[in-house]
Amino acid sequence: MKHADALLHVRGTSLFVDDMRLPGNLLHGAVVTSPVAHGRIVGVDASPALSMPGVEMVITAGDIPGENQVGNIFMDEPLFAMDEVTFIGEPLALVLAESQDTARAAAGSVKLHIEELEAVFDPRDSFRRGMLIAPARTFSLGNPDRAWKDCRHIVEGRADSGGQEHVYLETQASFALPLEGGCVRICSSTQGPTFVQKVAARVLGLPMHRIEVDVVRLGGAFGGKEDQATPWAVMAALGTHLTGRPVKLVLDRRCDMAWTGKRHPYSSDFRLGLDADGGMIAWDVTYYQNGGAASDLSTAILERTLLHCTNAYYIPNVSATGICCRTNLPPNTAFRGFGAPQAMFVMECAIHMAAAELGVSPSVIQERNLLDKGDLFPCGMNYEGSEVRRSWSRAKELFGPQHEEDHGSDGPAHLVRGMSFMPVCFGISFTNTSLNQASSLVHVYTDGSVGVSTGAVEMGQGVNTKIAQVAAMTLGIDLSLVKVESTNTTRAANSSPTAASTGADMNGNATRIACRDILGRLLSFARVQLQADREKDVTIYCGEVLQDGRMTGMNWKELVERAYLERVSLSAQAHYATPGLHFDRTTEKGRPFAYHVAGTAVTRITLDRLRGIFSVDSVGMVHDAGESLNPVVDRGQIEGGLVQGIGWMTMEELKYSLPEGRLLTDSLATYKIPDIHSAPRKVDIEFLEPRGDNAGVYNSKAVGEPPFMYGIGTYFAVLDAIGEFRPGFVPCYGSPMSNETLLLLLEDG
Repeated sequence: MKHADALLHVRGTSLFVDDMRLPGNLLHGAVVTSPVAHGRIVGVDASPALSMPGVEMVITAGDIPGENQVGNIFMDEPLFAMDEVTFIGEPLALVLAESQDTARAAAGSVKLHIEELEAVFDPRDSFRRGMLIAPARTFSLGNPDRAWKDCRHIVEGRADSGGQEHVYLETQASFALPLEGGCVRICSSTQGPTFVQKVAARVLGLPMHRIEVDVVRLGGAFGGKEDQATPWAVMAALGTHLTGRPVKLVLDRRCDMAWTGKRHPYSSDFRLGLDADGGMIAWDVTYYQNGGAASDLSTAILERTLLHCTNAYYIPNVSATGICCRTNLPPNTAFRGFGAPQAMFVMECAIHMAAAELGVSPSVIQERNLLDKGDLFPCGMNYEGSEVRRSWSRAKELFGPQHEEDHGSDGPAHLVRGMSFMPVCFGISFTNTSLNQASSLVHVYTDGSVGVSTGAVEMGQGVNTKIAQVAAMTLGIDLSLVKVESTNTTRAANSSPTAASTGADMNGNATRIACRDILGRLLSFARVQLQADREKDVTIYCGEVLQDGRMTGMNWKELVERAYLERVSLSAQAHYATPGLHFDRTTEKGRPFAYHVAGTAVTRITLDRLRGIFSVDSVGMVHDAGESLNPVVDRGQIEGGLVQGIGWMTMEELKYSLPEGRLLTDSLATYKIPDIHSAPRKVDIEFLEPRGDNAGVYNSKAVGEPPFMYGIGTYFAVLDAIGEFRPGFVPCYGSPMSNETLLLLLEDG
């Protein structure tokens, strides 16, 4: 089973926002943004822009009919700055013109008078100044204060992880169309159609039912369009509302990179206590999160950091504190892993330091402390599976040190090899319990074809493919009969964003329920048509109606046609809410996740210690996908997540000019991402044999985010290689480990 859009993508016929044909009276938008990181607005002179031929309007905060606010968790982000600017790229105005070139030229002509103020970019500096987005939070377990006296070994240090640009293929894009009665239709490249609808209604001063949002597909997102697609979509809608004309707004690559938020950089302090055998007794960690200038999703991301502060390990005494710091960078935002990678990196740094202290391999400490069924997380939830240890054992068996001869230990003296294990345990659900709900609307047409509408957004990850499979499997028909419609707020209302690796689980389960409702009606009708006894088993399999497993001569299409003529309903709408979830933020305890996904990666690298470069020779992974709905799609997600994680750890470096705070790596010429030459030469994936049921649809498990964390193993494989010729080496832990950083590190040695 292939990705449903594969042929469209290969042929170049897939439609994205910028491909859609729009009316001839279209206006193009260009945004006027702040050139300074922090300043007081003295004046905005739009007269040069308004005097240019082809310019229709320049919209500022004063033109907004509703509320000038696009915030999500906290209302701290204006659509257009009014009195103060807080980051380079903050919108001040929207220029509407007859062509894109005219709009951009006019935006560049707007004269800004801004009194520049001191800017802050470092989260620790922000913390010292009291510039917090929200109060600090602490997750705890046991009694870490008393546990330190029982520790034979104590290591402490600091770990810093950098941000990461999303580099989605399709930049932020949207257009809006006027409808009758003052209604507006928005087509946006967003992961959260309902949030776009809600905020557009807020800014335009309209009820939500007068705003329609439609999403066909995204050209990638990785979290960067969960919250940050909203302002651009709302600007387009505002332009349409004020002019009565269609408005299109598409960012070019440089503007997209410079104006939008990234993965949150973290700076963390840690302290780890162990017994004589390497058993972890106490863990104390403080995370300083760089939230940027507005809250965006920072507090939710920091919460997941705290929820994953011990990764795949059991530590009986824990104190983990998260501090969300406000700085003068663009508001940082969701990114694959949503705060968990930053926590896992710090944990692995501490283990690496402890291993040097004990004179053992990090894998010894890792294996010694892996989660067992029933172990308690700091959030109060018990680990309910066995996949952490099973995946480790299987990975060790398939890819462990005993296979070193396959890797090849001989070679030139300047080439050194390194290896690491990277276990992962990742919780699946939105940490905001209310978001764990989805709906599905299913229509069976009289010719037997099926249309499915859900709140899930297809962004290349294959969620539409899986939802179509669920419908076909449940109804017992061929997949070719099922079409998954665009994601539209008129068909799937109050939908949660497609994020947190929950898209297939929640929307698939809702689709399964809706299809079961229709199937139940059809089977009851078939019993009557076949004059079947109640004891007789009537089913649909491969499009044929069976009775006690035997052909009846009636097929799916005929059954549907007959049912319609007898006025049997062929439509159903269903709602699914993930069961068993709860979390009390006053005690920081509960059951925030439906289940955990676990896995283990073994990474091997070869380091050229003369040139400061390395190659990833192989990554072997044993991954827990449950009973995979689509192994081809899931393997693609695992491989993509791995390479993206390797990029974050080793080469994707964000650089700013200081003290101005201007992004220097604002193009793909200056910001390096993995290409085919930096991908692992060999990738092996084995799916762990499932045991027991879970909340995933048809006992499958989510696959979007967990594989990203396997990439962390590359960083520690490099450190292992350095340790081969520098025994006792303990680095200053910081990522990315770029080639420049590595070369300097080797020269210092």
